[in-house]
Amino acid sequence: MKRYDKNGPIAWTFNMVFLIFLLAPLVVVCLVAFTDKGYLSLPWDGASVRWFLAILDHPEFIDAFLYSVYLALGSATLAVVLAIPAAMATARYQFPGRSAIMAFFMSPLMIPHIVLGVAFLGYLSSLGWSGTYVGLVACHVILIMPYALRLVLASVTGMDRSAEAAARSLGASKWTTFRRITIPLIMPGVTGGWVLAFITSFDELTMTLFIASPSSTTLPVRMYQHITETIDPLIASVSAVIVFLTMIMMFILDRIFGLDKLLVGK
Repeated sequence: MKRYDKNGPIAWTFNMVFLIFLLAPLVVVCLVAFTDKGYLSLPWDGASVRWFLAILDHPEFIDAFLYSVYLALGSATLAVVLAIPAAMATARYQFPGRSAIMAFFMSPLMIPHIVLGVAFLGYLSSLGWSGTYVGLVACHVILIMPYALRLVLASVTGMDRSAEAAARSLGASKWTTFRRITIPLIMPGVTGGWVLAFITSFDELTMTLFIASPSSTTLPVRMYQHITETIDPLIASVSAVIVFLTMIMMFILDRIFGLDKLLVGK
């Protein structure tokens, strides 16, 4: 019987071309960051790290980076905490309005971010939360929860419930069963949803432009403001640092959990 578990030359070529298409912009940005000139240029006459050292002379980028991490940590964690009961309720129970609730949870994926930004600006201003950490976290949670919910929902749907039934039959309470059986079984989906939500929150620009303030500027917003003022290799060096940090984080997650379990569900 003919086997189909190996890619043919056409499929292999297509995969390589597609991979190069995705990685080429990142490679170009990282190469431009090493330019020795005072403007964006490639190729350069000689490699230099002057623009990486220049980041230290712009503490506003470091402050914005730390604030983005702080914001993404809070937003991703809260989004996952809300996604777990939402996923368990919609995956295990049939009730009136179930489809409408799921559509409501996923609706931020269909609404343009600029529309959300304008709406959140008016709402936060009326509450007096405009530019505050609490207001930014609340808006980011709404935006990133669909990403966390999809992965958590996939884990809950594919989970074998016999272990839960066995624990209950042996006298475990619902909370003990949830804490010691359910959570460990769906942990790959929870972790993957948290990682995806963290990355989405950290990278969000369009909506955050409307609701951020000078004291709560995220890194994407700060980079956008810098580009509107001047274009120099400093932006490329900041982008390269983010790419390097992302690669390190992905490597660590792959070593600890395995990216297949986190993002694919294997």
